[in-house]
Amino acid sequence: MATIEDFEKIEIRVGTILEVSINKKAKKLAYKLKIDFGEELGIKTSSAQITKCYEKEELIGKQIVAVVNFPPRQIADVKSEVLVLGSDSKQGIVLLRPTLQVENGDKIC
Repeated sequence: MATIEDFEKIEIRVGTILEVSINKKAKKLAYKLKIDFGEELGIKTSSAQITKCYEKEELIGKQIVAVVNFPPRQIADVKSEVLVLGSDSKQGIVLLRPTLQVENGDKIC
């Protein structure tokens, strides 16, 4: 069982998607995302398998929630620096998002 101390080690922040392209060499269809996490963290890259529920164009400007302190992972040609969070739903991965506009880099608590 996870403890509150385990949870406190994970840094989860809000960011805004700036750019979206196809991660062409990924084994499963995925987008390469450039996400702005504000002044402290800057712009980070992620590969996300969210193509079933989202078109590239509709993702630009959307705020998302991501884990920002996991080690980077190489996913095909993309250095994935953050883990974008979503629910694994029957229609596909559905992004977790703030219900109100907040500052990029805001911490999830």
